[in-house]
Parts: sequence; structure tokens; C-alpha cells
Amino acid sequence: MELLHWFALKEVPGIGNLLYKRLMDLFPSPSAVFDANPNDLTSIRGISHKLAETIVNHRPTESCRRNLEQTLDAGLTILTLKSASYPRILKEIPDPPPILHVAGTLNPDDAAIAVVGSRKATPYGKGNTMHLAGALSSMGYTIVSGLARGIDTTAHEAAIEAGGRTIAVMGCGLGSIYPSENKRLAHTISKRGAVISEWPHDTPPEAHHFPLRNRIISGLSLGVVVVEASLKSGSLITARCASEQNREVFALPGHVRATQSAGPHRLIQQGAKLVTSPSDITDELTPLTHKKPEQEEIPFNINTLKNNTDKSPPPSCHFLLDHEESSVLKVLDLYPSHIDDILQHVPMDAGRLSAVLLSLELKGVVERSPGKLFSLKEEKS
Repeated sequence: MELLHWFALKEVPGIGNLLYKRLMDLFPSPSAVFDANPNDLTSIRGISHKLAETIVNHRPTESCRRNLEQTLDAGLTILTLKSASYPRILKEIPDPPPILHVAGTLNPDDAAIAVVGSRKATPYGKGNTMHLAGALSSMGYTIVSGLARGIDTTAHEAAIEAGGRTIAVMGCGLGSIYPSENKRLAHTISKRGAVISEWPHDTPPEAHHFPLRNRIISGLSLGVVVVEASLKSGSLITARCASEQNREVFALPGHVRATQSAGPHRLIQQGAKLVTSPSDITDELTPLTHKKPEQEEIPFNINTLKNNTDKSPPPSCHFLLDHEESSVLKVLDLYPSHIDDILQHVPMDAGRLSAVLLSLELKGVVERSPGKLFSLKEEKS
């Protein structure tokens, strides 16, 4: 019955997350709030006489009962602000979700790092996310992200591949996993961490939910790493939330003319720490956690641009390249370049360049991305 009161207080008009937390700091439970004297409630900042009367006269609706039943029937765990398993770091933010629906297990003392970025991730972004999130996971950090396409998905997969824990924060109910192609990934995450949401079980994904969930991603974490993001990306909202919550903000630099790099570069200009290796992050966070790496840090460095005059192929290639292939290879790096940009730096016409790029692609040296983009194929360690 007490859980029903938690759901009921959430649906009272005028009770948002900020005011809900304020009430729970003063009362032992939502039922105690409903039983309170209206005059006592009005002494609390943010509660008017009208709202106080609304609270004490409120009764759980049928929708409220159905939401609770659906969550329990789905076998999910319900955590409230008073639950022992509610993440302690999340309680510190001004407006934590009063109720969390959880598939999996949340550890209240997890040392977590958020890794977020563009849904339209490039091979450069995905490759560096795999290295970065995998290394941090191997050192015992829980990786937090939003299960979105692109960087988020890659961050979760990297943590799983490294044998670590990961948490996915949803902008919809857990009965409406979004995007749908990540349902299998969400199930795997629930076995290796948790998939969580503040929304009722059958809540569909709606645009205004995602900026709200970003405060939970940052709130669960000691710091937020932004890998790729445009200037209008939701990842910058997560970074702003992190700053407001007194969390660390990190950014991975990219190509100066790439749209996906504009967000991280703006953050760096505003004071975010530039990331070139996991140690750039752990050096900042270790004093907060006193965490010692469980494994030796995985080597990682984004400064792998091919800007020298060496005409030999990458170490993994066991064949010779002709002069044209070598000249094209020297122009490329791990960050995708459009074929028109490549054409400006090689002594050949468009038709010949396309043929050379195809040859390099077939040899496994170059990777093609949608939109006539080409990049060096990253060597797997």
C-alpha cells in the first residue's frame, strides 16, 4: 500500500520532482504527507494553501493503481527515495526522480561515468568510444548512457564486452524500449547492470522526456564524457546538467570542421577537460572515489592522425601499396573525410580516386561510411 502512496503523490498536480524531494526530506513517507495538517504543509517552501488542500484531499487514481500493477507484473524493481538501494549520488541532485523503475540491479555506491554523444556517430566516434568506455569499465567504473543509437549504444556495448557494469537510462517506460532495435541490448544490460526509468511502465518515448532523463544520466555519474555532438545535441544538455550538479565534464576533440565535433569543442572552450586517454578522466575522479584500477589501464590515444610521410601501409597490412594508393592513404585519418575533400589533396580526377578508394577498401585499409565518407580502418587490438 505504501508504494501506491509513492505513485499517488507523484500524480498530484503541482508536485514536481523538486518539491517531492523537499517533502521527503521532511516527512518519513508519502502517506505521512497525505495525513499532514494543511497548515503544516503551507509552511514548506513552494506549497500554497490551495496545493496543501489538493494534497490532503487527493486519492490514488485508477491510472495510478494500473501503473503500479504493470510495473510489478513485469517483474521490475521499484526504488524510492527512501530505498536502501537507491543510488546515493543521485539523491544529491536537486530534483532526483522519487521513483525508479529498474530492470536489473542498481548498486547504491557504484562509481559511475557517463559516456554520451551523437546518434549519428562516425566510425571515429564509435571507435574511440569503444576504447574509452572499455578501458574505464575494465578499471571498475560503471558506464552510464541513454541506450540511444550511435555513441550511447557503443558505450553500453563496450562495457559489456569489457565484462563490466553498465546502466541505461530511458526516456520512456520500460515496457516501451526505444529504439526498438536495442531491445536485445537492453535485456543484456539488465543482466550486467540495470535499465532504469522514472516514467510509468507503458509510457511511450516522447521528445520532451529525453532532456529530462539527461539529468538522471549525469546525476548517477561522477562525470560526463561527451564524445560527439552537434551544438543542438541532447548530449550538451547532459553536460549542462552535470555542471549544474557539480559533476566533472569531459570532452573528446575531433575534426575542427565536423558538425559532430562542434559540441565537444564548445565544451572545451567553456572549461571541460579535453580527453586524449582514460587517465585524463581517472586522474580527475580518483580523488573522489579512492578507486584503484582493477586492471592495468588499456592503452588509448586519439592522436593517431596519419600526418607523416611514411608510405608504408598500416601494421596490419601485409601487402604493398602503389603510389596512388599511398598518396590517398596519407590524406586519410580515423575521422571520416568526404570524397570531395580528399580530391583536393590528391593528383587524380574523381573517377580515378573512386577506384583507388575501392581498392583500399577491398584491402581492408579504408572504411566507407554513408554519404561518400572515407576513413582509415582502425586496427583491432
